[in-house]
Amino acid sequence: MRQTKKRLFPKISLAVSLVALVFLVMLLSVLSAGLIAYVLIQIGVMDVEGTASQSRAISVMIYISIFLGVVIATLLSRRSVKPIRDMMEATKKVSKGNFSVLVKGSFVFELDALAGSFNKMVQELKGIETLRSDFVRNFSHEFKTPITSISGFAKLLQAGDASEEEKQEYLSIIVQESERLARLSTNILNLSKIENTEIISEKAIYKLDEQIRLAIVMLEPKWSDKNLHIDIKLEDGIEILGDKNLIQQIWVNLLDNAIKFTNNCGEIKVSLWQSGQMATFYLEDMGCGMDDETMGHIFDKFYQGDKSHSLTGNGLGLTLVKRIIELCEGTIEVQSKIGKGTVFIVKLPLGTIARSIS
Repeated sequence: MRQTKKRLFPKISLAVSLVALVFLVMLLSVLSAGLIAYVLIQIGVMDVEGTASQSRAISVMIYISIFLGVVIATLLSRRSVKPIRDMMEATKKVSKGNFSVLVKGSFVFELDALAGSFNKMVQELKGIETLRSDFVRNFSHEFKTPITSISGFAKLLQAGDASEEEKQEYLSIIVQESERLARLSTNILNLSKIENTEIISEKAIYKLDEQIRLAIVMLEPKWSDKNLHIDIKLEDGIEILGDKNLIQQIWVNLLDNAIKFTNNCGEIKVSLWQSGQMATFYLEDMGCGMDDETMGHIFDKFYQGDKSHSLTGNGLGLTLVKRIIELCEGTIEVQSKIGKGTVFIVKLPLGTIARSIS
């Protein structure tokens, strides 16, 4: 039915619609004036006998045509500009924070395209507003939770009626929550800095495989504590031109995530190879995996697939990773299935100087 309607009412350009409107107004005005003049002649009100009578009849027809032209143009223009009035009204509503408004399309191609762009813009604004609200809510939660814990256990210590064992437990929790706040503050500062960076200026040539090995060694206490097996296959001698400190954050955050979500005695596969002028990093864990909804949001600020918050984290690590990769003009791909683990594939350009050396 819709296809039939589209064939019956094809889209036309704005210029054609204006020309057609003017032509229609002129045609209707002349025809209406001629019809009125014919009726007046038939009932004997207008006489066309004689030169003077003919001139008077022509003058009357011109006046009638002008009058009818104005009336018809007013009626038709009200309908033709209705899409623009609707868009103006919708714009007012959007400016007041109402992102649920949508405007209908038009048979005029330009107005229909404008309506489509407007509706898309409103949907984008609605999504941004939702993300902003989620960011504020999650940010408040991530800061409030450790502060509440620190305050609560500090009051218990202050009361002075806790045993020595309980005191050590409370102090341990206070230290953990303090470190959690420190990590959160550091990540927020790093993300704020990176988000306002457009060009990486501090670049140096270094070996990428050695940097990844160093990241694995740095996290050794974590994966050893869970008795994980790290299967490492790194191609030697891959040199890259980039910001060493920034790129290091990619490997640390991805590896830390893999360790966190892999069960005890599990396995993590880490690979690196060069393909042309690109370095490819492959990371596979044997964790719980993710559904499509989680994969669609893992790079959002403060988003955590673990709704219970049973695992430590603040939902900023992968946001940092993606932004750094974008700055390096690379790409990141995620593959995951529930119960079958997750794969991250990062591709980074080696850089112009590194290309000439390799």
